[in-house]
Amino acid sequence: MDEVVLFNPGDSIGNFHDYHEAVQTAQIYQERHDESGHVLVVKSEHGEPSFDIFLAEQQLTDRTEPSTTKRYTVSKKL
Repeated sequence: MDEVVLFNPGDSIGNFHDYHEAVQTAQIYQERHDESGHVLVVKSEHGEPSFDIFLAEQQLTDRTEPSTTKRYTVSKKL
């Protein structure tokens, strides 16, 4: 089962159309910012496939968050 998470799109570290490029960038980010904790590569649920990178700690838990909240599916956790 896919893990669905909520994030504010403005908190994204990067947005990519290529999954492998997103994973590679997330790995580089994690190596350079090892104190940041887990880095997630997530897939947008709507429209063309696109992948964003977020810090796990930025995940929103309250489903009543403002309308700027967007649903994503976790593709890879680093």
